[in-house]
Amino acid sequence: MSKKVLIVEDEIFVALEIEQIVEDAGFDVGAIAADREAALASAADCEIALVDLNLRDGPTGPQIGIELASQHGIKVIYVTANPAQIGEASVAALGVITKPFRAHSITAALKLAATDAPDLLAAEIAGFTPFPPPGSWSGMESRG
Repeated sequence: MSKKVLIVEDEIFVALEIEQIVEDAGFDVGAIAADREAALASAADCEIALVDLNLRDGPTGPQIGIELASQHGIKVIYVTANPAQIGEASVAALGVITKPFRAHSITAALKLAATDAPDLLAAEIAGFTPFPPPGSWSGMESRG
């Protein structure tokens, strides 16, 4: 059974490009959402989310990632040109793909997210920066 992916992106052409990459990788697109309300409304059937930071309703992506992970158990991957804006919301995500992205980076990150041990081999994906699993930091002040 294919995993469903939620695409949280307000730029329609970028969202459609990501949708094609997701489908070509063998995953199903559960929904495309352009803001927090639509993302949370579409989360119920999805296992993975690709989340931009700056959306139609402002810089809500980091909070959306936290809510998707904590309330719905979704594996979150941020896709953004502004990774420094993620901040402490990194605790809710597997990592970040920096825009402009490459199709193979998204494909590899999706396959990583679909595994039972998502931290394995994450550092080997070009264009993907993995976040350390929760509990591996001594404290929030250690996060650079």
